[in-house]
Amino acid sequence: MGTDLAYNFVFKVVLIGESGVGKSNLLSRFTKNEFNHDSRTTIGVEFSTRSIQVDNITIKAQIWDTAGLERYRAITSAYYRGAVGALLVYDITKHLTYENVERWLKELYHHADPHIVVMIVGNKSDLGNVRTVPKEEAKDFAESKGLLFMETSALESTNVESAFLEVLTAIHKKVASKEVTRGSISAVTLGPSSEFNEERRSCCNSS
Repeated sequence: MGTDLAYNFVFKVVLIGESGVGKSNLLSRFTKNEFNHDSRTTIGVEFSTRSIQVDNITIKAQIWDTAGLERYRAITSAYYRGAVGALLVYDITKHLTYENVERWLKELYHHADPHIVVMIVGNKSDLGNVRTVPKEEAKDFAESKGLLFMETSALESTNVESAFLEVLTAIHKKVASKEVTRGSISAVTLGPSSEFNEERRSCCNSS
């Protein structure tokens, strides 16, 4: 592979969930290793990217943040378009943000590709002493829906990396196993790896 080819795939991952649960800080912690204590709501959709290695393949993760739009129920289908992964975030100290997870799931499945990889994320695990959502309950809920689950702390940088890596690895597995056929997860932007394209072409001609 030539040096000008920086990555094999671009995977779009969206952050969803109620306002104030820490989505922007999860994004900045993963992409820039920063945490902003001044959690002023930004308006407008934002995304940041970071490239990671999975099985010797370079994946460019493009992580999108609602940036305050969820307050106005203004998230449009364009936000979800092409997303191959989603982190649905709630705050472990605010039970209402957890209760709304089901509504967010409904919206996600209404707009997104059915093959999308979803992880439910209980953020602010550093505030365990004022927790209102039991970890086991949330984990059981996620498992009952066939979703991934993790508790994170963007503040202390706990499990943030693991959460994103697990989602990206799961997406890559789906693509590699050809469970996702061309045109299904439309966003799997096949990058420069012609070998992968080659493989896809030949896979479809074999009897």
